[in-house]
Amino acid sequence: MIPVDGKEGPADVCVIELGGTIGDIESMPFIEALGQFSYRVGAGNFCLIHVSLVPVLNVVGEQMIDPLFASWNKLINWPMNFCHLVYHVQKTKPTQHSVRGLRGLGLTPNILACRSTMALDDNVKEKLSQFCHVPAEDVITLYDVPNIWHVPLLLRDQKAHEAIFKVLNLPGIAKEPSLKEWTTRTEICDGLHERVRIAIVGKYTGLPDSYLSVLKALLHASVACRKKLVVDWVPASDLEDMTEIENLDAYKAAWKLLKSADGVLVPGGFGDRGVQGKILAAKYARENRIPFFGICLGMQVAVIEFARSVLGLTDANSTEFDPSTRNPCVIFMPEGSKTQMGGTMRLGSRRTYFEVMDCKSVKLYGNRRYIDERHRHRYEVNPDIVGRLENAGLSFTGKDESGQRMEVIEVPDHPYYIGVQFHPEFKSRPGKPSALFLGLVAAACGQLDALLQGFESREKVNCEIGNGPSNKKVYQNGYATKPANIIRDAIYSYCNGLSCTVI
Repeated sequence: MIPVDGKEGPADVCVIELGGTIGDIESMPFIEALGQFSYRVGAGNFCLIHVSLVPVLNVVGEQMIDPLFASWNKLINWPMNFCHLVYHVQKTKPTQHSVRGLRGLGLTPNILACRSTMALDDNVKEKLSQFCHVPAEDVITLYDVPNIWHVPLLLRDQKAHEAIFKVLNLPGIAKEPSLKEWTTRTEICDGLHERVRIAIVGKYTGLPDSYLSVLKALLHASVACRKKLVVDWVPASDLEDMTEIENLDAYKAAWKLLKSADGVLVPGGFGDRGVQGKILAAKYARENRIPFFGICLGMQVAVIEFARSVLGLTDANSTEFDPSTRNPCVIFMPEGSKTQMGGTMRLGSRRTYFEVMDCKSVKLYGNRRYIDERHRHRYEVNPDIVGRLENAGLSFTGKDESGQRMEVIEVPDHPYYIGVQFHPEFKSRPGKPSALFLGLVAAACGQLDALLQGFESREKVNCEIGNGPSNKKVYQNGYATKPANIIRDAIYSYCNGLSCTVI
């Protein structure tokens, strides 16, 4: 593992996240393992931070009137009904029971991180300290803030880092975090007002968390472009002709959202439900010159649409959806057995080599010759049809080392029409947005030309991207380069940076 600071050698601190609820049977083996681990490494090398909910109940109290106020009120005759008081009662019982259960399993928390809608009162902290055996100064409040970027500032202000230093005996070794740049980004995020509207056309839009990584990558990119992200969730099946017959209102609503979007994104997925709707979305974006980005299956449907509409292969399809198609554009290309499904998925980080250097994707990646991105798929574009597609105007700008697996497609004369077989959302980070997500959002808000020109001149751009232009130092990774600072102000906000439309 590589430490978060990028330095070579073992890390000083290893962070382990164990989710779930104390008492759930499925988490028992992991809690037992964590208990044995804590005993093995010793108390001075183990810090347990327990996250727990402290609910706040709003209670309306009885009418309370001070006698002195009552006598004074006789002179001015004010109404008395405003004296009803609303109490915010912070309940500690859930945390007490949770800690008791945790201690019964052999683990005692060193720090309590209490999630609540408001800051905990001092008397509440003292109560938790007494019943949970945690020092009051180590009871941290995580209360509601305008956006998630305020949380590290909240932890710093409550000296959470000092509590960790104390438990791990690191006061003379670890440094206090410098959050000056982080604070600036948080303030920028709070001030976002101009909107960019992206339509996500998918199969699982009823549960937005299904596309959580895609959503976060869009947020990283939108804040880098100084825009407030608006996501319109468009069920792909609602765009299809059958929906027009069965549910006209849903059909009209879906197309209204699609046509009002500044950009269109078709994420990955499995199964044939909604595929025709995704093809229609890709066609609409291509023909109307709307910025489009297809990921995994999104790239495959873009290829199918191009083959049908431009090459005239009306029955072009993927063998995943139509095994007997006469014009297979997408075929089963496993890395292992062709008959056994287990272990056949092309999974994990794979290298993509750019075949065409004068294209948008290459420029967005900082003119690198190759990139490493994460994959998760079994089906790929049929290499036998690539030549015909290229002659018709579809450019395959990126391939694997063998040249047989198509990784990146572009329509050169389109403002932004890119599809990738990999999943760039998995490597997007706050402050380091994915290059292709940044390109989509920049194109959607009219900033792409300036962004690409900035990459060419470098000093014109004030940003920082993973896989960006290189510094002078040579590294072992990839193109022997470390990304340069080209999007320094790119930040991420969830609460203030997003509004959603779901149909």
